Amino acid sequence: MTIDRNRRAAVGAIAGAAGLSALPLPALAQGRKLKIGLMLPYTGTFAQLGEAITNGFKLYVAESGGKLGGDDVEYVTVDDESAPPKAVENMNRLVRRDNVDVVVGTVHSGVALAMANVARQTNTTLIIPNAGADDITGSLCAPNIFRTSFSNWQPGYGTGKMMADRKIKSAVTLTWKYAAGEESVNGFKEAFTAGGGKIVKEMFLPFPNVEFQPFLTEIAALKPEAVFVFFAGAGAAKFVKDYYAAGLKSIPLYGSGFLTDGIGEAIQDVAQGLTTVLHYGDGINNPKNNAFRTAYALKYKMQPDVYAVQGYDAAQLLAAGLRAVKGDFSKKAEMYKAMEIAKIDSPRGPFTLSKAHNPVQDMYIRQLKGRDNVVVGIAVKALADPAKGCKAA
Repeated sequence: MTIDRNRRAAVGAIAGAAGLSALPLPALAQGRKLKIGLMLPYTGTFAQLGEAITNGFKLYVAESGGKLGGDDVEYVTVDDESAPPKAVENMNRLVRRDNVDVVVGTVHSGVALAMANVARQTNTTLIIPNAGADDITGSLCAPNIFRTSFSNWQPGYGTGKMMADRKIKSAVTLTWKYAAGEESVNGFKEAFTAGGGKIVKEMFLPFPNVEFQPFLTEIAALKPEAVFVFFAGAGAAKFVKDYYAAGLKSIPLYGSGFLTDGIGEAIQDVAQGLTTVLHYGDGINNPKNNAFRTAYALKYKMQPDVYAVQGYDAAQLLAAGLRAVKGDFSKKAEMYKAMEIAKIDSPRGPFTLSKAHNPVQDMYIRQLKGRDNVVVGIAVKALADPAKGCKAA
């Protein structure tokens, strides 16, 4: 086993346990390859999301001539299977066996939490292009961990505020019982109840269970004014279809934007007008978004979604840090400082990072029109995650 030349700071902490203290550390060489570990779901419920993130990241690298910070890029790919029990092993494989410089991942919040713990222990640079687990930019915040997506709290809070602003007074919540769902519901409850709303009942089912009928039957009996849910990927598509097939159209359905993002074509026949809140949507008219959508469609023969945007911005953020150190990855402190203060020209609109390394960004109101999630308003401007437990914030 060899030690990556860019992990000098981590060696002292782990050498005793790993028996590695006597091994040489190669000198940093000009023109070397930057090794990027992509730890994302490529099978299962979230496979489509993992592919979109990968596509977005690689699009930015391609636009940069195949380089970041002047270095050619080499990818090491791991399918995390959205399986938290495998997360530590997969992360360690990338960090200690494959000696990657940076890890980019993942979608599932439970997997990301394990990744963040390994990144903290090994001083590995970790950029999270989706998973919104609040603790990642809360109690687990660290100088080497960044996120280019959202915290689960953000779109949940935005949806709750929008519904309260619309004078909705009662709601039922339903989600998978895992970090992403529970934290999204918590954000929703915070804003919705502050605006005078009442939660009639909170419902949960195990991830990735998609047997929704008992819950739909109970919602019909409770008759709330509205329903808020958090689902994503193939499970979200099934839920939306089941919801309307159960005859619940009279009870408006709302959700974090992941309910409809990436699956518009699958649900367009039953869910026109379905309203969600997220930090990206179709029809954002700015030069960056217009160019991004055109380039993505030409390269991949499909339209991008929020996952592709988050992957693209993960590459943008890393590039901002590498430019500041002229590609010298050994200057991690300087690189992180540049990433912290970067203003990212994102397709979603420009954003900056909070002290906890989470985007400060607008939460858009979107409606499903055709197969597109069309932006029709803004629920909250420049919303920052509260970053509870993060000492840096």
